[in-house]
Amino acid sequence: MHSRLLTFLDNSPVNFLAVKNIADILTRAGYRQADPRLPLGQIAPGDRFYVTKNDSSIYAFHIGTHPLSQAGFRMICAHSDSPTFRIKPNAEMLSEGGLVRLNTEVYGGPILSTWFDRPLTIAGRVIVRGANAMTPQTLLLHVQRPIMQISNLAIHFNRQVNDGVKLSKQKDTLPILAIVTDELEKGNMLIRLICSELNIQPSDILDFDLYLADATPACTFGIHDEFISSGRLDDLEMCHAGMEALLASAQPEVTKVLAIFDNEETGSQTKQGAASPFLASMLRRIVSAQGGNEESFCQAVERAFMVSADNAHAWHPNYSEKYDPTNHPVLGGGPVIKFNAAQKYASDAVSAAVFAEICREAGVPCQRFVNHSDVAGGSTLGNILASSLPLSGVDMGNAILAMHSCRETGSVADYEYCVKAFTKFYNEPCTC
Repeated sequence: MHSRLLTFLDNSPVNFLAVKNIADILTRAGYRQADPRLPLGQIAPGDRFYVTKNDSSIYAFHIGTHPLSQAGFRMICAHSDSPTFRIKPNAEMLSEGGLVRLNTEVYGGPILSTWFDRPLTIAGRVIVRGANAMTPQTLLLHVQRPIMQISNLAIHFNRQVNDGVKLSKQKDTLPILAIVTDELEKGNMLIRLICSELNIQPSDILDFDLYLADATPACTFGIHDEFISSGRLDDLEMCHAGMEALLASAQPEVTKVLAIFDNEETGSQTKQGAASPFLASMLRRIVSAQGGNEESFCQAVERAFMVSADNAHAWHPNYSEKYDPTNHPVLGGGPVIKFNAAQKYASDAVSAAVFAEICREAGVPCQRFVNHSDVAGGSTLGNILASSLPLSGVDMGNAILAMHSCRETGSVADYEYCVKAFTKFYNEPCTC
């Protein structure tokens, strides 16, 4: 099972490609793509469809046999984005000796030093001319070979490098792309690369959203191959586990929803983020297509349950002092329920009990995470989504090491546990 996850990680270096790959898998499994600009039409039990927003978020629905107003819905949420570097416009910077660097800006909160001295590539979307100014076309790009590197300064010029170095995001993290060998290449190397990869002309390009990505494939390691090493485990592991469970679960009594948002790493305040009204709008439209009204929608929300799936921090044996003394999940110990007294997470005693019982019924171990009281934690999707769509729900994830590193470490067993728990969640019978 985890081999499919590794393939998905390799094929999904950025949010746009992750969403495309999920859409392709759903289509092959019999889901149809709906256009949110058009009426949904009549929706019947058993219908399966998905919609996308901004090419970077995707929402899949499997309509249950019971009306939403009576049964609510079961929702798993995750996010498609991960910390990285975005390529700026007019990005090429020519240096002495013909060295060309790319001007970038940081996206999210990466561990900057982990991006140094490793082969990197480019992925994202390129916007080209369409039929008119209001309808440009989108092409996805993934250069599937190493083409750049962010190189460290030699220790001989910085003897204190192992004592800790403050890095400039504008100066120190610019990747080296090439050496100019032809005058015609000056200022055009990135555009020429894009055109070569996509078989288009420079005049076709209107703009792009391009990002750096680790070019080294995802892999397992450990004596028993028990660990997963890859970029973007946070949060593509949860995206893939949710999709696997959606496809593995049976024809539901309760409507199943898989919501993959974008921009969690920058606060979710976008039209494709968890703070957007887009998902609530789609659920309202589904209720309406079933003959319901606003009252039916409100009833559905009150009967719903959300699993906000975003990976958690695994206990690190070298830094035990950073963790809560009694609530520090370990790799291989099963899915992690996350708690926070300041309500950074959606979990409460009731929702945690529901998810823990689902894990027990699925034969899956379950862990708890609470921050060390002197160490500030982050937030995630659950409480942001619940602020606009008042869902009962739990924040959870799999435990990983080196969160926001260029390469994170997870557990093969935890991924498989999570798919089992999610499948059980989707298959739970209606309580109406």
